[in-house]
Amino acid sequence: MRLSASFAALALVATTPLAFALDQNAAAPVPKGAYVIDKAHTSVVFRVSHIGFSSYTGRFTNVDAKLDFDPTRIASSRVMVTIDPKSIQADNAPSGFLDSLAGKSWLDADHFPVMSFRSTGVEVTGQNTFRLRGELTLHGVTRPITLDAIYNGGYASHPYEPRARVGFSAKGSFKRSDFGVSYGIPEPGTTMGIGDNVQVILETEFTGPPAAK
Repeated sequence: MRLSASFAALALVATTPLAFALDQNAAAPVPKGAYVIDKAHTSVVFRVSHIGFSSYTGRFTNVDAKLDFDPTRIASSRVMVTIDPKSIQADNAPSGFLDSLAGKSWLDADHFPVMSFRSTGVEVTGQNTFRLRGELTLHGVTRPITLDAIYNGGYASHPYEPRARVGFSAKGSFKRSDFGVSYGIPEPGTTMGIGDNVQVILETEFTGPPAAK
């Protein structure tokens, strides 16, 4: 019993400073300023109907973004995202299929090598929710799009990372035909083809200003 008690006391002593440090850093306000994307904790996923039988799911792996963030005034924050369309990926894709998606009939990445999103406004809808309005440029066409987003929180720093970190989730949709990508869209009254409506799901984290000395 004495041995068990000793181990318990040792564990308490070992973990208390870290727990205290985390609590102290969690209490520090998240700073405003310039943030850059953490690519290792970012995913850009799309879904589109496949003959009405399933939602075909793919993703883009080469994504960059810069965020000007103010946690006390989210409505004044701005973000710019760029995506390499040739980085399109999907699970168990047949040989040559991804090249076809990046090719002339779909994304035509050789002629339009960058997809981008530039925010134009933020509408706060709840304590941690907002609508992100912006302009999506795809296939050489720029049109407005709105994303429903969540601010998942952040910290000013913690013992393993001496800088700020924030995280977001977002989703939205658009019609690919609005951007001149109409190949394979079903005829009216049928689902035999690839749907026009594209769903977009984003998960991302950004790192920001270093912790105050």
